[in-house]
Amino acid sequence: MGKITGFMEYQRLAEATEEATSRIRHWHEFVGHLKDEEAKIQGARCMDCGIPFCMQGCPINNIIPDWNDLVYQQNWRQALDTLHSTNNFPEFTGRVCPAPCEAACTLNIGNDPVGIKSIEHAIIDKGWEMGWVVPQPPERKTGRRVAVVGSGPAGLACAQQLARAGHDVDLFEKNDRIGGLLRYGIPDFKMDKHHIDRRMAQMAAEGVTFRPGVCIGTEEPGTGIMNTAKETIAPETLLAEFDAVVLAGGAEQPRDLQIPGRELKGIHFAMEFLPAQNKVVAGDSVEGQILATGKHVVVIGGGDTGSDCVGTSNRQGAASVTQLELLAQPPREENKPLTWPYWPLKLRTSSSHEEGCERDWAVSSKAFLGENGAVKALLAVRVEWRKDEATGQMKMVEVPGSEFEIPADLVLFAMGFVSPVASMLSSFGVERDARGNARATTDGPGCYATNVPKVFAAGDMRRGQSLVVWAIREGRQCARSVDEYLMGRSDLPR
Repeated sequence: MGKITGFMEYQRLAEATEEATSRIRHWHEFVGHLKDEEAKIQGARCMDCGIPFCMQGCPINNIIPDWNDLVYQQNWRQALDTLHSTNNFPEFTGRVCPAPCEAACTLNIGNDPVGIKSIEHAIIDKGWEMGWVVPQPPERKTGRRVAVVGSGPAGLACAQQLARAGHDVDLFEKNDRIGGLLRYGIPDFKMDKHHIDRRMAQMAAEGVTFRPGVCIGTEEPGTGIMNTAKETIAPETLLAEFDAVVLAGGAEQPRDLQIPGRELKGIHFAMEFLPAQNKVVAGDSVEGQILATGKHVVVIGGGDTGSDCVGTSNRQGAASVTQLELLAQPPREENKPLTWPYWPLKLRTSSSHEEGCERDWAVSSKAFLGENGAVKALLAVRVEWRKDEATGQMKMVEVPGSEFEIPADLVLFAMGFVSPVASMLSSFGVERDARGNARATTDGPGCYATNVPKVFAAGDMRRGQSLVVWAIREGRQCARSVDEYLMGRSDLPR
């Protein structure tokens, strides 16, 4: 694929980005896509490696070598069709996916993988610019109705596939706008929301009915997740009105940190902080918005959500931002012979970190210290991870005398999400697995079906907290299973 000797002739080229000092002054995307000639050269680097490990590393099995070669040949229209054959929303993954495909690339053995994500980004942007992304309405309607609950990437992908199969699809969302995590979890500087809006226009023309502001069943209070629903529909009503129901909500129950001082003001879940800013960028007025302006911010959790809190805090004008991680600092370079082609453990520095952030590892939070009912500092201690000889497991041990304080006017919990909100599944009577997710298999007949007749589950609701690309995969596969359930067979791709 590509040019036979391209990987020896050309170097990997990163996408152009706006300087950190400039981009922290606004909320727009700051990463540009490759120019046509640049993308051609990057596509030329895709070697004829025999076994495309990149496709195995990609959860949706993108046909990467083919569209790399098509871009090298400058056949952009066919490259777009090939990309869309496995991915409903490459403009989402081309911006926010961590690119496990590049970790699995054969060239990554030498630390210089093909820029797969940047080529994907260029293909889909080209497609929109040229007007090639158009509605694909079904040739005939089936007369069957499907309700999809949750409008994140899993719900969107599932709804689009089912609509293209000819079913009438209602997509329900408890918040005031469609998009789920894409809309209110991912900051605008990583992904502008017009990408969602134009996909909604396409899907509406294909037969999807969007129903924002509708909560299905009941929701437990205190989860930190936004819910602006103006209408509530009982699960029994949904089951009576629709031929199938897909639960595609998120794993919204955040991990908490119950230590002394937790009750102090100024301590919040990340999903209390991030969605409000997205709403403000969209033009809404948010009463009592949590702001980092002029504050010493401590972000607890070293993943993507924590990074988003860092970038948002810097744009709001924080006095300082510190991000803490409980685990030890990973190596700067992974052990390739040991990990390739799998996703490696290594130090990752995001664009938000580059904008200004103190990072610290192997730190455990002991207590929040307050003044007049508000948090003012975090008491922390350094830890070591040692192997327990009896069990073989790694255990955390505090380092004696290593306690220290960090100024903290605003503390944000970004330690991940443990499960979907339990009341959603309980209200449908759906069985849960040991982690609290909806119990449903992904193999064999009836995959993605729950124990409740005609109720299916996909995305984070089924697998737990994961990536956008995994959500798209599960949404697509679930749509095929629902189509088979309704029609006895399906022509939808799996």
